[in-house]
Amino acid sequence: MAFALPTFTAGMVLSMSLIMAIGPQNAHVLRVGLQRQHLWLTVTVCALADIALISLGVLGLAQLGGLNDKLMGAMIGAGVLFLAVYGWKAFQRFLSPVALNSADGMPASPAAETPAGRRQAVMAALAFSWLNPHAWLDTAVLIGTASLAYGQASTTFGLGAATGSLVWFVLLGGAAFWLGRRLNSLHVWRALDGAVALMMWGTALFLLAGLFR
Repeated sequence: MAFALPTFTAGMVLSMSLIMAIGPQNAHVLRVGLQRQHLWLTVTVCALADIALISLGVLGLAQLGGLNDKLMGAMIGAGVLFLAVYGWKAFQRFLSPVALNSADGMPASPAAETPAGRRQAVMAALAFSWLNPHAWLDTAVLIGTASLAYGQASTTFGLGAATGSLVWFVLLGGAAFWLGRRLNSLHVWRALDGAVALMMWGTALFLLAGLFR
């Protein structure tokens, strides 16, 4: 099958347009970037997790007609619980904000969080990628369904979508790392954690409401 640049570009544009909204996954990448805690490991895992969902959508879910209702309900329930817990942790940080040392990215006071290990970083990135039903809808279902319009070129469309995801996470990680040198203050961290808590709880309530429609 010949490579079609317009099809590849269409997949890339759709992927980036869906993922650019600041959701739980992006907020997590932003925070670890500002903290200097396994940023590029997190970026890599998030990008690979998205690529896996895109591949699943383009190669399978689109042809099957989407996710099973019971499976989607279970995923939404797990997502609500995860977002509620993470929102509570962000709210606790909002109540007791901590700045970071500029030299090493570590908390500047003994009351700060214990730095996460590599395994914790990987598990957190996977959780934000795969326990969020919106990620499944955007990457697996929407991109998978859109790929059907390209017929035999659907794989090229999927490759473009995967590339868009990779480019976005690299740009987001780079921006977070760069901003971390300039925005390290208690006021900034309190504002970020307050916004994250509200966003996580708002998303959880939205998903929970959807279960009773």
